[in-house]
Amino acid sequence: MSDDEDGPSMFQDQLAKKVRPFIELIDYLRSIGIEKELPLPSIAVVGDQSSGKSSVLEALSGVALPRGNGIVTRCPLELRLCYVSGVVWKAVISYKNKTFEFDDREEVARHVEQAQNELAGRGVGICEDLITLKIKSSTVCDLRLIDLPGIARVPVPGQPEDIEAQIKSLIMKYISKKKTINLVVIPCYNDIATTEALKMVQKVDPEGTRTLAILTKPDLIDKGTEKDVLEIVRNKTLPLNMGYVIVKCRGQKQIDDKMSIAQALEEELDFFQDHEHFKSLLLEERATTKHLATKLTYTLVNHIKKSLPDMSNQIKKQLWNVRKALVECEGGPPSDLAERKEFLIGIITEFNEKITRLSTGDNTVEENIFVLMRSEFADWMKSLQNAKPTYHEVVQQVVDEYDLKHRGSELPGFTNYMVFKRVVQRLVAKLREPAMMTLQKIREMVHTQFVNLSKVSFENFPYLQHVSMKNIENIQEWQSNIVMKRIEEQFQMEMQVYTQDEIFFETLNPEEETPDCSGYDTRNKYPELLKAYYEIVVQRLADQVPMLIRYFILKESARILCSKMLGLLNSDDLDEMLTEESEIGRRRSALRSRVERLGLANDKISSL
Repeated sequence: MSDDEDGPSMFQDQLAKKVRPFIELIDYLRSIGIEKELPLPSIAVVGDQSSGKSSVLEALSGVALPRGNGIVTRCPLELRLCYVSGVVWKAVISYKNKTFEFDDREEVARHVEQAQNELAGRGVGICEDLITLKIKSSTVCDLRLIDLPGIARVPVPGQPEDIEAQIKSLIMKYISKKKTINLVVIPCYNDIATTEALKMVQKVDPEGTRTLAILTKPDLIDKGTEKDVLEIVRNKTLPLNMGYVIVKCRGQKQIDDKMSIAQALEEELDFFQDHEHFKSLLLEERATTKHLATKLTYTLVNHIKKSLPDMSNQIKKQLWNVRKALVECEGGPPSDLAERKEFLIGIITEFNEKITRLSTGDNTVEENIFVLMRSEFADWMKSLQNAKPTYHEVVQQVVDEYDLKHRGSELPGFTNYMVFKRVVQRLVAKLREPAMMTLQKIREMVHTQFVNLSKVSFENFPYLQHVSMKNIENIQEWQSNIVMKRIEEQFQMEMQVYTQDEIFFETLNPEEETPDCSGYDTRNKYPELLKAYYEIVVQRLADQVPMLIRYFILKESARILCSKMLGLLNSDDLDEMLTEESEIGRRRSALRSRVERLGLANDKISSL
């Protein structure tokens, strides 16, 4: 990875051939915006302030990044490192619809700083907008890293008091994603168990299955603690599935002395080769930036490979759902006048067919309304049945009371017919309230289903939906008044106390076939006669009230509504009727973009 190399090593070429297809796949998916649909595999770099995070990234990328006191990384910075054999160094920085190309590596820090100032403002604030820096060079590995702001505990002048919370919130958005590898940078002299960055990562990855730790600044540890560091690097202290790598990058003095990154990499190798305790880590491939770069590349590629089946399934599933949603909102009104007329006829006819099927019970979209009505009509029948005991009790009370208080000069065998007629009228009148309650419940039920069909059928056309809703309200109100009047008439007719039903005459004379009332007008027969008559009243009302409601509220309402909607075809307001909701057009456009995006992603993954 030295700048002085004459050409790419055989190792670099072989590595590039193995990893490039997978790295390019993720780059392509990211370029078409697939991250709007699902998270992509990536590596997020986190660490406390002054952990050496920037130095590690500089060593990996071969370029100097912004430096200074306090928070240096103020926006997420995506580093796209692209190994290209024999190509002169080139870079592209992009953010907020802006793109700048340059070929001077000394300009990197300035461009990044300028981007951060534009996004987060000049000063020490942070911003969640992403900056992408793509570097093509023969001295880097194919790698993608997202550098996140270092965790700050104490605000510096000019920073908000909750700066620590802001930074942690931003970091959590990245490290909590299941497709993200978390790269934690920790100084060797820190107690890793209390390192804030590692504690945050452990919350979202408690098993350490997607966490890799980098130990920095091994030259600054206290004498005698080398074995402790070795235990950590060898994954014995706080085990992580991806393990640990130890590196030594440029310190501040070396930066001040203008030591180049290439020189720093050579000095790093010398440090570990000469170190009494750490030289063994070279053979174990647990030390140096070069090994870190290779490990990260393989780790990312393996992570991508493992993620591909799930990504492919998610993309296929979303593509199917989005295509279905697009079909549902496609087919807007045509521009040709004749075709627009046909289009209007089509959507009104379809609505009328749904309403008709609903009114006849032949409906497979909405819940069958006849099932719901039967439940209400069954409750109406219960009201009639529950009134029987009260009716029988009152009849007997009236008979007894008449004997005690109201019998005049007539002999005991005669009774006043008008007394019992009033009893029938009074008790039957009490059934009026549950009858009207049944009407109200059925009306609300029918109204709800009519409205639901209107919303579905005219979802894209506010004018048609408004007209249909208004028609539904007016027709239901009109039909309800008709039914109320008819039910009132029915109860008025019941006040006449009349029947030709054979049950009643059998009660009079069970042994006689001809209904002859002479000789049977006795006092003890009256309770039985009135009970028999009530059964006839119940039978009449049990059927008549539901039939009136069902006919006028459902069947006639549906017929009138269909007629009213067909009447719109004679209107001259064709354009107004077919004006779409503005949101529908935006939604259709968004769905088309998603279909294109997901389709491209599906094709790309399938071709790999």
